[in-house]
Amino acid sequence: MHRRDFIRSLSAGVVGALQVQIPADFTLRIQPVTVELTPKHHVKTMGYNGASPGPLIRVPEGKTISIDVFNETNAEEIVHWHGLHIPSNVDGAMEEGSPLIPPHSSLRYNFTATPSGTRWYHTHVAAGRNLNRGLYTGQFGFFCIEPRQEPGNYDAEFFLALKDWDPYWTAQMSDSLDVAYQRLSINDRSLGFAEPLRVKEGQRILLRLLNASATQLHRVALPGHLFRVVALDGNPVATPQQVEVLELGPAERVDAMVTMNAPGVWILGAIDDHTRDAGMGIVVEYAGQTGTPVWRTPGRALWNYTAFGTQGGAVSAESAVRVPLVFRQKFVSSHWQDHWTINGKQYPHTDPIEVTQGGTYRLIFDNQSTEAHPIHLHRHTFELVNVGGAETRGVRKDVVMVGANSQVQVEVVANNPGPTLFHCHNQMHMDFGFMTMLRYR
Repeated sequence: MHRRDFIRSLSAGVVGALQVQIPADFTLRIQPVTVELTPKHHVKTMGYNGASPGPLIRVPEGKTISIDVFNETNAEEIVHWHGLHIPSNVDGAMEEGSPLIPPHSSLRYNFTATPSGTRWYHTHVAAGRNLNRGLYTGQFGFFCIEPRQEPGNYDAEFFLALKDWDPYWTAQMSDSLDVAYQRLSINDRSLGFAEPLRVKEGQRILLRLLNASATQLHRVALPGHLFRVVALDGNPVATPQQVEVLELGPAERVDAMVTMNAPGVWILGAIDDHTRDAGMGIVVEYAGQTGTPVWRTPGRALWNYTAFGTQGGAVSAESAVRVPLVFRQKFVSSHWQDHWTINGKQYPHTDPIEVTQGGTYRLIFDNQSTEAHPIHLHRHTFELVNVGGAETRGVRKDVVMVGANSQVQVEVVANNPGPTLFHCHNQMHMDFGFMTMLRYR
């Protein structure tokens, strides 16, 4: 390789293993792991650095970092840096031009960590019918980018990932196949088998929650306490609100403050009894308190993004280019997966979303299917402007749940040129057609 080409590869952000000389800031090793959910239930899967979740990556906003990724498996792999505004060739999606990491090889990623907030990283390979690939595995971890001015108005902080394990195929009422799970957890342990979250009366704690499920939406509560939601997908909300229940679709994150004002031993867990009994929960223990952890099912609580926004905004609907995107499902055959289309076509035949740098675009997510979809746009943040007919502003996300037979409208500024992937973050939907590209002209 000529020196000129080597320098060009450095500036592009990805360097092969043989070219790496300076130690990286972080190292991830994709390798087989065993997750001990309980002493009797162990899951053999793929994870990072011998565990799942992988190590917390925490860096200040605006810092340029390098991450060496070693693929110690027998299959090609890739790591996606979810929610970061970085170049396409290091974003970690092969559709954008990010290279796959061959088996028993390595790759170095270089990029500037932005924007601040609760981000995460995970595999971005297709799984298809293989439930030992993609997000069905334990390949995920938190990526926290600290803001330049951190208010520091909390006493303790906990990173909590909601995760489903031991997936299997099951038939829906329509006779199409879906994925279900035998075991669940918060982080790497099922309810009753993790160290409690230990708190003190009067503390203000910050919970950073992530739904790392491949396919499932989850709702959680902490009896006796309220969550003050301060950020969604790592982005501060316009109007922080107190709620009794948090709802997270696949890949969504919620930052919530909790004032510890109800001494006792409690269960923070899924409000669905079956889900909680299968392991999705963790004990919260006040100092000096003992006894059996308490669970109380909350009242009916509706989750609505607009509660965290405001009316009006600086960008009018007339100034944005409107882009209708219709989502439909297509029954293929009995005991097979449905396929998914955007404007009547399934990937790789979907039409790209054409944008011009600097333009503002109103993407109209028209879900004409009977399933909800966590819609994700890589490398950009969008603002919710209409949810189910209700106008709103001030809620900025990179994943939004679009309910069955409903519509959500978002606005995005085309400010990060390069091939950009747009897809449903349900692993099965993505694998069976629910993808397209946002393409800069």
